Amino acid sequence: MPGVTPFRLQVDEPVLDDLRRRLESTRWPDEPPGAGWRYGTDVGYLLDLVAYWQDGFDWRSQEARLNEFRQFTVRLGEVDLHFIHEPGRGPDPLPLLVTHGWPSSVWEFYKLIPRLTDPSRFGGDPADAFTVVAPSLPGYPLSFRPGQPRCGVVEDTETLRRLMLETLGYRRFVAHGGDWGAFITARLAALHPDCLHGIHLTLLPVRRDLARPAEPTTAERAYHARLEHWLREESGYIWIQGTKPQTLAFGLADSPAGLAGWIVEKFRTWSDSEGQLERVFTRDEILTNVTLYWVTGAIGASFWPYYQRQHEGWPVPEGRIEVPTGHADFPREIIRPPREVAERFFNVQHWTTMPRGGHFAALETPDLLAEDLGVCFRRFRGR
Repeated sequence: MPGVTPFRLQVDEPVLDDLRRRLESTRWPDEPPGAGWRYGTDVGYLLDLVAYWQDGFDWRSQEARLNEFRQFTVRLGEVDLHFIHEPGRGPDPLPLLVTHGWPSSVWEFYKLIPRLTDPSRFGGDPADAFTVVAPSLPGYPLSFRPGQPRCGVVEDTETLRRLMLETLGYRRFVAHGGDWGAFITARLAALHPDCLHGIHLTLLPVRRDLARPAEPTTAERAYHARLEHWLREESGYIWIQGTKPQTLAFGLADSPAGLAGWIVEKFRTWSDSEGQLERVFTRDEILTNVTLYWVTGAIGASFWPYYQRQHEGWPVPEGRIEVPTGHADFPREIIRPPREVAERFFNVQHWTTMPRGGHFAALETPDLLAEDLGVCFRRFRGR
């Protein structure tokens, strides 16, 4: 593969020593009596998590887990793109691009990738195997360097198209995305349908201004009521990251406890945890994701898709996407348009209502997601 360099993650020990020193000297904020999680991240919970991060968390073990995958970097434009390229083990592995979002990283897929590449190992059918390409989004951990040009959905879509077609030589493939990965996948399908057999989404990027009909159904009315509540109570991060991302970056790039507080609250709020974060994620899983942001210094750059969205408009072109589309509807996803709304924007051919799970489906419920991807894309094998 021209220009592709093997990659192995190895964080320098002085970086980890500095992290521990900063954790030890954290200046903790006050909170209202009995606040808990009502006003944001619970101070008591974060105190315990930071204490474990400082003295109990084994970064090298988590680093080794990532290094079990075949990792590479390639220069595409002005980005040194990091990606996992894991071959499938089956009679006819289907190439699959999987794309994460914020505040996640490629780490979100560490349990999903083996289930996709080697389904028989988990009791599945080897005929459902995929060859998985999992890039770290430009500006996110492992695809970031200081001074790098900022990238949003528009640039990311072109970068990943080049990765699949030009670098890896896949003429056609299938794609899955959640969060910003869903926007990238949808934009790819809108602009380059000929390179895709089909797409699969866990979050449906439908334009709110076009999704409200004159005479809504009961399901549509319920959806818009939930959406209005979310916009009122849960979208503050969008406004600060989308308007003054640099101001926020000062604090989060300087304080690892602050960085953890900003990210951990989203993992709790957006997951199917019923308020108990460690019911669905281990502390090591949470801290590996946060540590990747810390050691790479990528948090400020990771905000850029929000800024682009606020200032350049909706990143998915108007018009119905005709590429066959599958959707896994997880009950605690942050925005859940009903099927009648989704079908106005996508050629929905597969729809699964999931029994559990939330926004970080690959990390929360990898078995359910892997099975749904296998079922959704069976029709495209052998082409």
